[in-house]
Amino acid sequence: MIDRALIIGAGGFVGDYLIEYLAKNNADEIYATKCSDQKYNNANARIYNLDILDKESIISLLYEIRPTHIFHLAAQSSVGVAWKNPALTIDVNIKGSVNVLDAVRELYYKPRILLIGSGEEYGHIKTDEVPIREDNHLRPGNIYAATKACQNMIGAIYAQAYDMDLMQVRAFNHIGPGQAPLFVVSDFCKQAAEIEKGLREPVIKVGNLMARRDFTDVRDVVRAYCLLVEKGKAGETYNVGCGKAVYINDILTMIISKAHVNISVEVDQSKIRPVDVPIIEADITKIEETIGWTPQISIEQTIEETLEYWREHI
Repeated sequence: MIDRALIIGAGGFVGDYLIEYLAKNNADEIYATKCSDQKYNNANARIYNLDILDKESIISLLYEIRPTHIFHLAAQSSVGVAWKNPALTIDVNIKGSVNVLDAVRELYYKPRILLIGSGEEYGHIKTDEVPIREDNHLRPGNIYAATKACQNMIGAIYAQAYDMDLMQVRAFNHIGPGQAPLFVVSDFCKQAAEIEKGLREPVIKVGNLMARRDFTDVRDVVRAYCLLVEKGKAGETYNVGCGKAVYINDILTMIISKAHVNISVEVDQSKIRPVDVPIIEADITKIEETIGWTPQISIEQTIEETLEYWREHI
């Protein structure tokens, strides 16, 4: 049972889905934070402004709310943005997370904490390492991945050194309606919807289509998060993914097949990353055995609903 849930960084893609899940599953009280410049509201949660680079503000908030469960979602989560602004990514993902952990350490009780990492942490995977287990060697291939790997190592140290009731996840690519077009599936769906409405030429601009990624619906992901803060083992890291990687090209083909017009494809060099990991695929045995979680929503359903989202919002 989750008594008082605090979601740090609820103004991003996952926040609304997590709040909705908690509200439907009888969390007693739900609190959430956003950046002061974000326009964000949710009727199911009490919203606070919070700068995670200001440790004293975090301490004050924790003493006011006294959360029993903390979901630390706040992050600079775009790989593309991380290449362009590594300093911001380091500040938010490493310094911000340390501030949260230090603030929790000063409490006189132990809330359950979930730190959100990424499947990108594994980086350059060898052929015989796929699917990737949690104990696999980390070889981050981009700035974002490096910051999340660092967060995970720091989280493990805090859990052990200060006896924190802290669990961590490496969440693989999660997708769904409402995701920003910085991310590949939402980007392709938005372009397709704009083409259908005659707002752009019938060409989808793409980057590397031969990368293989493990995609999970965001609603399955937040269900995993909630089960983990209730049933997960302190000090452990869990993969959250679907357990099957698909080519970006197959995603694109699926989207084009669902479009109402003929669409061609063109490579946009600005969408090509300096370094791109060929395959990322999760081994989800650990989370399946620990909390009984498996994904339930198919990628076809997620793509269809994401495309419909953009059709309604353009």
